[in-house]
Amino acid sequence: MSQLSRIFVIGATGAQGIPVVRGLVGDGRYSVLALTRDSSSARAKSLATMGDVNFLEGTFADEAILRQGMQACDGVFMNLDGFNAGEKTEMYWAIRAYEIALEERIKFFVYGNLDYTLKKAGYNSAFRTGHYDGKGRIGEWILSQSRSGSSDMGAALFTSGPYIEMAFSGGTPMTPRMEDGVLTWRVPLGDGAVVHVALEDCAYYVRWLFDNPERSNGMDLEVAIEHVRYADLAAAFERVTGCPARYVDTDITAYFAPMQAIAAQPAGYNADPTDKSTMSFQENFTGFWNQWKHNIITRDYALLDRIHPNRIRSAEDWMRREERRAKESGSETLWERVQPGTITQRRILKLSEDQRRGAL
Repeated sequence: MSQLSRIFVIGATGAQGIPVVRGLVGDGRYSVLALTRDSSSARAKSLATMGDVNFLEGTFADEAILRQGMQACDGVFMNLDGFNAGEKTEMYWAIRAYEIALEERIKFFVYGNLDYTLKKAGYNSAFRTGHYDGKGRIGEWILSQSRSGSSDMGAALFTSGPYIEMAFSGGTPMTPRMEDGVLTWRVPLGDGAVVHVALEDCAYYVRWLFDNPERSNGMDLEVAIEHVRYADLAAAFERVTGCPARYVDTDITAYFAPMQAIAAQPAGYNADPTDKSTMSFQENFTGFWNQWKHNIITRDYALLDRIHPNRIRSAEDWMRREERRAKESGSETLWERVQPGTITQRRILKLSEDQRRGAL
């Protein structure tokens, strides 16, 4: 496979897309064409400072835009926001984007994937998680096409999970809150563990996939820092910061009780609420928590150590890095970051910004 030089990044301004772009252009090895609805947005402007990044304004739900971007590039990284599109729409456009990439003679296609939880749980619908299963189905389909040998285009999956940053950010399924001066995670996790991913490591892994197509072609690279049990997360927080924290297991009904205003709304805010295939927020996130509570998802940490020897290996490791950077830069410490007013404003996910706009 000839060397890649320019990558069309779909999802560039998302939480994952930003470090991925940084990893691609940081040393000048690649240039990036970033798809965005608004090249004047704060997130787009931050990308423009990273290196050789240009912008194509438009939406992934537009065949002409996809063609325009792919005709200008030789590689594609695609990570769609399932909470924008909804499960059904995301599946259609992911398939169509792959087909267009084949037609436009893209050399290598990396798909931002999530675990096919329903399948991994033995097709037990108690574990059905729309924003995971939609991606997981397409990921399997993409690899089946790639392995068929019907095309010269290489392809790989980048399978991530909930970012560890989400456990310290507002507007996520695991946002903590202050209770009597104690940082508290109240989530329906039991003794299970969340397969958390560090955004910093995403930059390295995706770059590795593009740098090593002879090894990564046909690969599903499933990443994480570790399986994070939240009692351990709270204990690590106390060790690192010296501030009190705790994990309180709760049942699924109590977890959703404060969210009744949104519980019945579509998990994908642009999805059709009258479509019988549309999962509600509560249905989707019941499956989401079940997969972690019952330890459905696995990772090959030895493989990740070989690919990324300097990877972040634990939640505590991540927290110590964050505290060190805060000290060096004079920015917010973790304890300051999780205070009620601050955490409400600090949102790692692009979901809240997109939902205000409400457009694909």
